[in-house]
Amino acid sequence: MKSFIFLFTILFSMTSFAQNTILPLWPNNIPNSIKTDEKEEVVSADIVRIAKVQLPQIEVYLPAKKIATGQAVLIFPGGGYGILAYDWEGMDFAKLLNSKGIAGIVVKYRLPSLKSQTEIHKVPLQDAQRAIRTVRSKAAEWNIDPNNIGIIGFSAGGHLASTLGTHYNEEVNAKQDAIDQMSARPDFMTLAYPVITMGAPNTHGGSRKNLLGENPSQKMVDHFSNELQVTADTPPTFLVHATDDTAVPVENSLLFYTALIKHKVAAEMHIYPTGGHGFALGLQDPHLATWTDQWIGWLHSLNN
Repeated sequence: MKSFIFLFTILFSMTSFAQNTILPLWPNNIPNSIKTDEKEEVVSADIVRIAKVQLPQIEVYLPAKKIATGQAVLIFPGGGYGILAYDWEGMDFAKLLNSKGIAGIVVKYRLPSLKSQTEIHKVPLQDAQRAIRTVRSKAAEWNIDPNNIGIIGFSAGGHLASTLGTHYNEEVNAKQDAIDQMSARPDFMTLAYPVITMGAPNTHGGSRKNLLGENPSQKMVDHFSNELQVTADTPPTFLVHATDDTAVPVENSLLFYTALIKHKVAAEMHIYPTGGHGFALGLQDPHLATWTDQWIGWLHSLNN
């Protein structure tokens, strides 16, 4: 019996240390939220897919203090603003970052829903702004430098990341507390095969429809075409894309890179000949898999 209790204690201790911190983004009132019977859906097959997010949150992965660099990256999984590829473009990257001494924070952001939200086009940005502000508010507790917090987004998550990077000063909800007083500007950003433009011919139709609706005005299209929103204050940016991406054309990254250079914003871009869309870590191709090495090297260079 004593041996069993000892073993249970050890296992419980190991489990406790392995747990990640999960925090709701809006502990009080979730903006643009309507109470309905809509339920969050989680499907675990080849990857974990989350749809109809009801309670937006962040899942925090911290590196061992001995190797911590003080840098942090918020991670926005993709999925066409219809689902979140939560492990494929979320947790897997948080673990990679931790191995390099960088905090990884996966953002479970709300997806536009006419049933449970008002002003659906504002909802993802509301959660993104709140997420980075929340991380800044916890910087001291999590051993993070509040001036070294960046973002990465994939596909539609890349659109959200580029929206945050270009619309960080936009007031999209009433301020609720001290967290909402903090800066929402990322210190750097990474965009992986991102949706950037909402205009023809290079937009991703599904992402545009889910975020802006069937027939958005030209004003709305331009507002969320983030290559048009770049300024000299846009954060330094790393882009990666595959030329043979038939879902989100490589022109999306090219448009954003061109805008960055025009405004003299530091930028690095890697275009691979093959890889298609949604390659994530790129482990299926030895050449493509080198992109994360380039990315981590770029992240470390920001500390110099």
